[in-house]
Amino acid sequence: MRKSKKYPTEQFREIEITDMVAEGKCLVRHNNMVIFVTGVAPGDVVDLRVVKARKSFLEAVPTHFHKQSDLRVEPFCQHFGTCGGCKWQHLGYDTQLKFKHQQVQDNLQRIGKVALPEIEPIQHSPALTYYRNKLEYTFSHNGWLTNEQIQAGEDIERRVLGFHTPNRFDKIIDVQHCWLQPEPSNEIRLAIRNYALEHALPFNNLITQEGFLRNLIIRTANTGDLMVILQCYYAHDALIPLLDFVAAKFPQITSLNYVLNSKGNETFHDLDVVCYKGEPHIHEQMEDLRFRVGPKSFYQTNSEGAYNLYKLTREFAGLTGTELVYDLYTGAGTIANFVARQARHVVGVEYVESAVKDAYINSEINGVTNTEFYAGDMKDVLNAEFIARHGRPDVVITDPPRAGMHPDVVARLLEMRAPRIVYVSCNPATQARDLEMLDEAYAVTRVRPVDMFPHTHHVENVVLLELR
Repeated sequence: MRKSKKYPTEQFREIEITDMVAEGKCLVRHNNMVIFVTGVAPGDVVDLRVVKARKSFLEAVPTHFHKQSDLRVEPFCQHFGTCGGCKWQHLGYDTQLKFKHQQVQDNLQRIGKVALPEIEPIQHSPALTYYRNKLEYTFSHNGWLTNEQIQAGEDIERRVLGFHTPNRFDKIIDVQHCWLQPEPSNEIRLAIRNYALEHALPFNNLITQEGFLRNLIIRTANTGDLMVILQCYYAHDALIPLLDFVAAKFPQITSLNYVLNSKGNETFHDLDVVCYKGEPHIHEQMEDLRFRVGPKSFYQTNSEGAYNLYKLTREFAGLTGTELVYDLYTGAGTIANFVARQARHVVGVEYVESAVKDAYINSEINGVTNTEFYAGDMKDVLNAEFIARHGRPDVVITDPPRAGMHPDVVARLLEMRAPRIVYVSCNPATQARDLEMLDEAYAVTRVRPVDMFPHTHHVENVVLLELR
């Protein structure tokens, strides 16, 4: 291979895209080189420009299309290609599901290298648009301009409220209409942006981290509850008038909150959230269960998709009412409470202390009395003393973050020898790594992917492991 320093200026002509691979990228092999390409589909014939050169592969973007793939459809969002989300809008939904199913299979076979049953058909999302219950928008004093806007030469307002452009933490596009969250999400965002413009409020400078308005979070629950969280760098005389405006214009908001955050990042789990009007939480409904969701609470962002995911988890667990269940990475206890009525007892473990408090509340408001929850680092909490005190579980349900399980947690699972493990994953690659480690004691007996995020490459996967 030639020296990598030459590649960033190199063009490849009339290259046919062959395969879809991980993270929504496509792959092509050219002159013994592996090239990963974004923004294309298998069957496209394109000219490519190399943007990054690695030791063993190149990364490229298309500069011209000679032929478009038959797999392509017309994207429905005006911001497609500029916004960092919904990168698969150019593919039909059936095609998306096929590639997600293939992604799961490739990861489990290539990384996990374990014996697999036939992977079951992917569970599709109940809705293809307006399926999210939570969105986060960022204010910027210097919004990103598209090539069309630049070429038009018009004087365009640069103060914006919207989403990040791909791979640019400091560039925000002004979103006119987002197809991800139901109304009044778009209406609220546009009203706040317009009010801020009319009243000359300082917008976020993402480079220097100065300004007043920083971030806006909107949560729309399936119960009709509606939460708005406005994040600002500091207290400002304009804050209360702005909140009063939002409350008056959108009386359907049931929880109106603000956060003052001068930190170097937008996380606020360690900060006070002030409930200005309404209740400091909203509720989501699943079957006859209600789950309280606070400003800091985690809840699956596709409510109806989460219901499919948890029903499948409960089915894989095979509960009869006599089982002791360990629910690892329990979060706010959603899965724990969802399966509790089919189990004898459920013990949940979670790193975030505030989430454990939410889990207890969710048990209380639903009259669930056979759950208990513990906070702490999973690899430290789940020790021999903990297991001796609570008993050896009949079923372990584990739903770790994208990084998967810590090796010490996997080792503890191997020591516990629970008859069944149900592994719920948002990252089939790290799930596959963990399955390989569990293979010495467990056989994979069922696998089913679940689509929670249409028009993206993300896919959930549920695996049943049974003790050999």
